[in-house]
Amino acid sequence: MKTKFVLEAADVKAIAAAAEDEARKNAWPVTIAIVDDGGALLHLHRLDGAAPMSAHVAPAKARSSALGRRESKGFEDMINGGRTAFLSVPVLDGLMEGGVPIMKDGQCIGAVGVSGVKAPEDAQVARAGVAALGL
Repeated sequence: MKTKFVLEAADVKAIAAAAEDEARKNAWPVTIAIVDDGGALLHLHRLDGAAPMSAHVAPAKARSSALGRRESKGFEDMINGGRTAFLSVPVLDGLMEGGVPIMKDGQCIGAVGVSGVKAPEDAQVARAGVAALGL
């Protein structure tokens, strides 16, 4: 039997604070979502000025990243590269850049999804959140 790492409330708070700091530093109105390894929502914060739709997109990006164990940009690249059949995969619906997995010793323990600005900027905010854990 293996030991499984999990995100704790303090981890989620640290991730959220770092992601929000990155967004505010750049004046980016985004929504930040944090999920566990199964895609269950642990945190959602729509910053002032973020589009209402971003509150749906950010958790979808995070969920896709956690369940796929990779950055959501990989799915976007795959589809844009011609593998359009991947659009039929059940459960995954945030198949665009902005979802970043949280990896600990080769295990995915969750993910951060961000939506609201350009895709690379969304990913920058998500990565800043993940970096707060120092993994």
